[in-house]
Amino acid sequence: MAGIKMQSYSTGDETAEEPPISETEESTASGAVDAREELLNECESIWSQMEECQSKITLKRAEPLTESDAEISLLMMRMKALTVEFSQWQIRSPELISTNPEVLLTLGKEELWKVKEDLEKVLLTAQLRNKKIKEDFHREEQWHDEQKKILNALKETEKKMEEDIESHCQRRAFHKLKDEFFKVKAYKEELLNALGAFLEEHFPLPEKDVTAKKKKIKNSEEPATQLIALHEILENLINTLFTTPHEPYITVDDSLWPPYVELLLRCGVALRHPEDPNRIRLEAFHQ
Repeated sequence: MAGIKMQSYSTGDETAEEPPISETEESTASGAVDAREELLNECESIWSQMEECQSKITLKRAEPLTESDAEISLLMMRMKALTVEFSQWQIRSPELISTNPEVLLTLGKEELWKVKEDLEKVLLTAQLRNKKIKEDFHREEQWHDEQKKILNALKETEKKMEEDIESHCQRRAFHKLKDEFFKVKAYKEELLNALGAFLEEHFPLPEKDVTAKKKKIKNSEEPATQLIALHEILENLINTLFTTPHEPYITVDDSLWPPYVELLLRCGVALRHPEDPNRIRLEAFHQ
């Protein structure tokens, strides 16, 4: 460092004694004190000049105005003063406060120390901010993972619910169809029973009348083929139509009483085969 010199003294012996304070060091210390006093004097001189300028500005104030005009005038004066000061600072080149190297060295050390402290504060603030950001990021990452797990769980629940709803709908539809099937089947049995009862009541078999007539004429044997009732003829026609729709005809044999066959043909319930008159079929009412 400028102005500070260290001297070491050595003797022929192996042990060394502390050197006495030299006149150069004393002059350096006194020079540093003189530099500080000189800097303080310059500061006081500048401060006195500023006070003198302030007093001149105060003496040159205009006549008293109203409050609003005074505020506007004061603001305008401040704006003009700042404008002038700004223009001067732009034109003005930086001047050294003092040319004394000791003063400059002391000021430089102080500025460097202030800059160091400011940078340490900035570094500490940045480190704290980074730590907080890392904590926030870690917390947000945990929250994201939790939300992702919740979303996956909700998707699985939704999938299960859809499967349950679909299976429930299928079971419900199946049970509904099953119930309708049994209802239709029961209704069919009811209709068949009602039809059978109606036909038995109004279209009975002619066996008794035929047997009585035969007994009166001659005591002959019973016919080889037994006649079937009208409702049985209709059941055979219906079953043949639905079991073999491509061949719905039945053969007219001795078991079918001819008046019943003629009745079905005249009423349009049955149709003859276009090529074989001994075969009949049920009219396709369902088509």
